[in-house]
Amino acid sequence: MGLEIVVVPCLRDNYAYLLRDVAGRRVAVVDAPEPKPIEEALAARGWTLDMILITHHHADHIDGVDALRETYGATVVGAAADRRRLPALDIAVEDGDTVAVGASMGEVIDVPGHTVGHVAYYFAGAGALFSADSLMIMGCGRLFEGTADQMWRSLSRMAALPGETRVYSGHEYAQANTRFALSIDGDNPALAARAAEIEAARANGFPTVPARLDLELATNPFLRARDPALKARLGLPNSPDAQVFAEIRKRKDAY
Repeated sequence: MGLEIVVVPCLRDNYAYLLRDVAGRRVAVVDAPEPKPIEEALAARGWTLDMILITHHHADHIDGVDALRETYGATVVGAAADRRRLPALDIAVEDGDTVAVGASMGEVIDVPGHTVGHVAYYFAGAGALFSADSLMIMGCGRLFEGTADQMWRSLSRMAALPGETRVYSGHEYAQANTRFALSIDGDNPALAARAAEIEAARANGFPTVPARLDLELATNPFLRARDPALKARLGLPNSPDAQVFAEIRKRKDAY
C-alpha cells in the first residue's frame, strides 16, 4: 500500500510525475508540460486522471493542463498567490495546506525564488518531495522573480525534511549541474562519486530522479552554502549562508 510514482519524461528535458494512491486508486499528476506523454503513460497502465497539481506558472509546466482537464475531468490544484498566471484552479492552496490523492496526503510548501508563486508538494507517508524548479537534482532554479534570500529560505525548508526523502525535480539538468558543482567543490569526495553515478545513469538512458535528500545535502552546492569548507573555497569564510548561496547562484548563472 502507499503511493506509486511514475516518472514521465516530457518535452526536451522536463518531467511530469504520476501519483497513484494504491489504496484508493486515485491518480494525480504533478505538472503537465504537454498532454501526450502523460496520456500515454496513463493508458499503458489503464489509469484515469483525477487531479493535476501545479507547481508554478511557467509554460513548460502548465501547457498540458487544459487538455488533460478536458479529457479526464481532473481537478486542478495550484497556488492561490499565483492564481492569475495559472490555468483556472478548482482548488487554490497556500503554504501548509494539504492535498489528498486518495488516502495519501501531501503538504503544500511555499518555495519562492525561481518564481514568487512556486509551491512544492511533500508526501510524508511516501517520503516524496515534488520540488519542480526550486530544488533540482544537484542544483536549484534560476532566480527569475524571487531573491537569493527567498530561495535560500525555500531550500533551507526543504533541506530540513528527513534525509531519506526522495526529491523529484522538474528537469533533467543533473549532468550540467554536476559539472558546475565540480568547478567550485572539486575536493568533495562525495561529489566525485556522485558525478560518476550521474554520468553512468545518463549514458544508459536512465533519469537522475528521484534522488535522496541526504545525498543532495552532501553534494548539491546550493544546499551546502552553510558548509565552512565550501565557504572557504569561495573566499567567503565568515559570510552569512544566504550571501554564500547568492554567490554560488551568481557563479552558476555565468558558468
